[in-house]
Amino acid sequence: MNAPVEQKETSDALGEGTEVDRIRLMPLALANKIAAGEVVQRPASAVKELIENALDAGATRIDVVLQDAGSTLIQVTDNGSGMSETDARMAVKRHATSKIRSVEDLESISTLGFRGEALASIASVSHFDIRTGQDEEHAAFQLRLEGGEEVDGLPAPPIRGTSVSVRNLYFNVPARRNFLKRPQTELKHILDAVQVLALAHPNVAFSIEHDGNTLLSVEDEDGDMLRAAAARMAALLPVGSPEDLIRVGESTSYLSVEGFLGHPDTARRTRGLQFLFVNGRWVKNRYLEHAVHAAYEYLLPEGAYPFFALFLNIDPRHVDVNVHPTKSEVKFDDERGVYGMLRAVVGKALGTTLGSPDFSRAKPLSGLDLGFSSSGSSSSATEEHPGRGLPPSGSRPLQGGNPALDALLGGSGAGSGRPSLSSDRVSDASRSLYEGARRTETLQAGSLGPTASNATSGLGEEGLLWQLHDTYILTQILSGLVIIDQQMAHERILYEQAKACLKDGFGLSQQLLFPRTIEFSASEYALLEGLMPDLAKLGFDIEPFGGNSVIVRGVPADISAGDERSVLDEIVDQYRAFERVEGLSGRENLARSMARRGAVRAGIPLSPREMRSLIDQLFQCETPYASPDGRPTMIRMSGNELRERFDRK
Repeated sequence: MNAPVEQKETSDALGEGTEVDRIRLMPLALANKIAAGEVVQRPASAVKELIENALDAGATRIDVVLQDAGSTLIQVTDNGSGMSETDARMAVKRHATSKIRSVEDLESISTLGFRGEALASIASVSHFDIRTGQDEEHAAFQLRLEGGEEVDGLPAPPIRGTSVSVRNLYFNVPARRNFLKRPQTELKHILDAVQVLALAHPNVAFSIEHDGNTLLSVEDEDGDMLRAAAARMAALLPVGSPEDLIRVGESTSYLSVEGFLGHPDTARRTRGLQFLFVNGRWVKNRYLEHAVHAAYEYLLPEGAYPFFALFLNIDPRHVDVNVHPTKSEVKFDDERGVYGMLRAVVGKALGTTLGSPDFSRAKPLSGLDLGFSSSGSSSSATEEHPGRGLPPSGSRPLQGGNPALDALLGGSGAGSGRPSLSSDRVSDASRSLYEGARRTETLQAGSLGPTASNATSGLGEEGLLWQLHDTYILTQILSGLVIIDQQMAHERILYEQAKACLKDGFGLSQQLLFPRTIEFSASEYALLEGLMPDLAKLGFDIEPFGGNSVIVRGVPADISAGDERSVLDEIVDQYRAFERVEGLSGRENLARSMARRGAVRAGIPLSPREMRSLIDQLFQCETPYASPDGRPTMIRMSGNELRERFDRK
């Protein structure tokens, strides 16, 4: 905090010439509470700061004990170098640190902590206890504080290392305590924080115990850094064995890059498994993440994100870590150079492992079939394509006189000229998307109903539907043209169905012939455990199976057997992404996650029947014109607009 500048103002209320002192030094306790607002945003922040101090002290084992997701107790014990009595008293004072001595030191920071604010901030909003010693022969020292004020300091039994206990976090800041999320969410944030620190330091053993249950336990890994990191990743992350990963390793005089990449086939739909470390510090840098994505380029479908864990080592003089309150962002003096090298290194590793891409198998661009091809090719337009599971419209029977559909058609129910469709017919059409690649038969020409030549106007028959670039559905209406985004439309359909299931609890479930046991990371399991009651309403039959494992006995009817693991992974990843980026939680987040996971993607070809089913289900929604995140599901172009575009008078 800047030193206060003394200022005196004249107060007319007190008479001419009377001076009143307005600016005063802030009380230390108040200053620490304000600082705690940035440093200790939630229990996970306190855990992170305490573990970083332990790592800076040279600890090779760190044990974390939690109660009530950290709100009642956070205890971090390490076997590091410990402190003397004098150092222990100084450590809880603001701006006291052993990491830097001068401005020059600030320009070459090699430790995780350096500001000297963490312990003072944590102690100011908790009942704080620190016990520390430098060997097992001499007495240790124990210091207790409440709200930042020292209560007592006494000798303690000898130990080597430090044990910090933080009880009743935010006991004197009730407003901040009320802003804490539910325990499962706070616990997940703690596990995420410990996970990245454990990945960055595979030579250190970590354990987490919560309410008497061990959630995470990994021993220190032997061998070189990269081999140890691979073993640690296999223990903590659902990325398979180290042999399945692509190894990266390049070095220059300015920067060295080591780590692992995931195969393109294992890419996920969220960024949940992407880790970037700079000199042992986990950082978030979208610019450098883009370098990795650019290296994958044509190897990934749109909206897919690969796994990577990359360790960048650079002279501390070339990187500034003092740019963010949580020290999660850094700046390089040659960021473009780092970007270029990272992209080149990742591209080289992918090229060496995967070889050159085979463009002979690439799918040609598709567009509107204007009927200029030979008659023999017309039947191909009626073939069904494997889709990604549009939900059965039979679960919500179609009814006549849909207001949203009538408004779009420019008519009023039956008078709009819209042909009636039976619910059986739409159900049969959408069910074909569930069957996907399992269905091999091809529809016969002419089995889709009336053709365009004899179809009535409006969103009528399949002959009036086209798919553009396997992404947009085009159809004519009385007043012009409608373009529907198939992914956004399907997300809206799945979202409303998920919301209905979560409200009423009637999701259809299919029992597995052989129940499947699936193991998750500690943070993923903590989140999944909190979601189990709502997942049951969606059709999942899941039970805890000891440790971080669950047993899956049943899944929703639209999920193919064998996809249980990938489906749950994607739901968890998407839930975390929505929670982090958009602040969603609870059932709203889960419904959005289910919709995003299950929606048919851009680039997936649909048959006329499938397009027909998608449109009919969309217009049974309460809000058919917008996706769950507010993006439009369709664009309407009137005949007048088309005439203006073509300059027709």
